[in-house]
Amino acid sequence: MRHTTRRLLTGAALVLAAGTGLGMTPGSAYAAGVSATVDVAGQLKVRSAPSTTAKVVRSITDGRKVSIACAVNGPTVRGKVRTTKVWDRLTDGSYISHGYVRTSAKIQACRTTPSKATAPLYVTGTVRTSDGPVNARSGPGTGYAVAGSVANNTIVKIACAATGPSVAGTVRTSTQWDRLSDGRYIAHAYMLSGTVKTTCAPVAAPAPVLTPEQFIKAAVPGAQQGWREYGVPPSVTIAQAILESGWGRSGLSSVDRNYFGIKCQNDYHGPHATGCHVYRTTECSKSTGKCFEISDAFRTYSSMARSFRDHGHFLKNNKRYAPAFGHTRNADEFIEQVWKAGYATDPKYVAKVTGIMKTYGLYRYDTWK
Repeated sequence: MRHTTRRLLTGAALVLAAGTGLGMTPGSAYAAGVSATVDVAGQLKVRSAPSTTAKVVRSITDGRKVSIACAVNGPTVRGKVRTTKVWDRLTDGSYISHGYVRTSAKIQACRTTPSKATAPLYVTGTVRTSDGPVNARSGPGTGYAVAGSVANNTIVKIACAATGPSVAGTVRTSTQWDRLSDGRYIAHAYMLSGTVKTTCAPVAAPAPVLTPEQFIKAAVPGAQQGWREYGVPPSVTIAQAILESGWGRSGLSSVDRNYFGIKCQNDYHGPHATGCHVYRTTECSKSTGKCFEISDAFRTYSSMARSFRDHGHFLKNNKRYAPAFGHTRNADEFIEQVWKAGYATDPKYVAKVTGIMKTYGLYRYDTWK
């Protein structure tokens, strides 16, 4: 979505658009922050600066509580609550549009100009580990996806702290998890740093672990809806989700409800996703054997059904998979054509998918109408 260009601020206080319902006064300090509730259909993008073009650092689900330090003007956004150019700076230094925020409290104007306000204050820390590289995760806990690792003696910038599962590390045993400047989390049990006073905004909890029976039952509605909309046999969708997400236990599926690893392209996330989540992952070169970290943006969803429907949209709107849609009533041939079009490089991919369909009787959900 494109929004209007940012307007310049003048004077000590912000000039607000009429009807925002926000009272703002310049304050002497940001104190502990104003409590507010996010009201959004799905998930709200949290950005590194008060702009719709700024980097997305994470997403917040509907109904989540946030702590607002102050507010600035930026591009106008038509949100669920109001249309406004006001952007709220959270206490961890990130920003959300006030168009999706409900609060009766007054929010003070950020004292600095927008360009200066976008530079959050960090606490410098040093990783100390005698257990090998420390896993960095997408959220504050071991249940979140691994998003790379950090070696011993690495100097990092800590934006805020959150509470999570207790970890016994090299430095201490602690329930504190530090969010780094790149959005990843590391257990404070492996960190030497000063006191981190800023509290991180809440992160969506990982999805619960389901038994195979529970997973299939939860998957059927979205898979059949995707078939009605786009023509992908439900048995194929469910089997691919089982194989690619490990029954919903992968980091992408448990945190972001992404069961097929569909990526964002140039921040485009299609009609069914709520946004993009940037993960830092490790890839290794087959020729040199050397490993290196890369960043990839993956689509995020509000539910399993949305991910399954987007799977159908993705295949239907990608021309190279067109031959498969000549076999929408033959699940085995459909997945064969998808594989031949380059969906996966594993030579056993088709056998694995069809094996799952046969083992769990998924063909019974291909109820053609």
